[in-house]
Amino acid sequence: MVPLKQFRDGMSLLTGAVTIITTDGPAGLAGFTASAVCSVTDQPPTLLVCMNRNSYAHPFFAGNGVLCVNVLSAAQQPLSAAFADRELGMAQRFERAYWQRLQTGSPAFEDALVNFDGQIVATHEVGTHSIFYVELRDIRQRSDAAPAHGLAYFNRHYHPLGMAA
Repeated sequence: MVPLKQFRDGMSLLTGAVTIITTDGPAGLAGFTASAVCSVTDQPPTLLVCMNRNSYAHPFFAGNGVLCVNVLSAAQQPLSAAFADRELGMAQRFERAYWQRLQTGSPAFEDALVNFDGQIVATHEVGTHSIFYVELRDIRQRSDAAPAHGLAYFNRHYHPLGMAA
């Protein structure tokens, strides 16, 4: 086995887009910051989200069976920090931004670069995490004229991603 610290240090050098994952439904409202999101296939449009099963929010996502991946811009770093702050309650996190509902009813951050709204169609448990496979039901992409810089997490720090000239 690879030592835990060596694995974590190595993974810190794998750049990831910063997202806020949200859900709402019979189990309740929840959200968390994540960079462990990726495309699985485009037929049907499916992505995956990894979440620690020990997380306070895990039962909300598993119980609701729906989620929205909200991809953040560089200017939205404070919102990412709020959704990662264990000291803030869910209501305090959500009152820091404006939200809409897409097809599944999960909160979609109005100013996100893109919202991926979908239904959890399968879950696999590996080690400490659940891998949610999410078939997309709706996608809303920001349409303003001025392109925003993306937000990435690399080497345990946030970094803006600039637009190529």
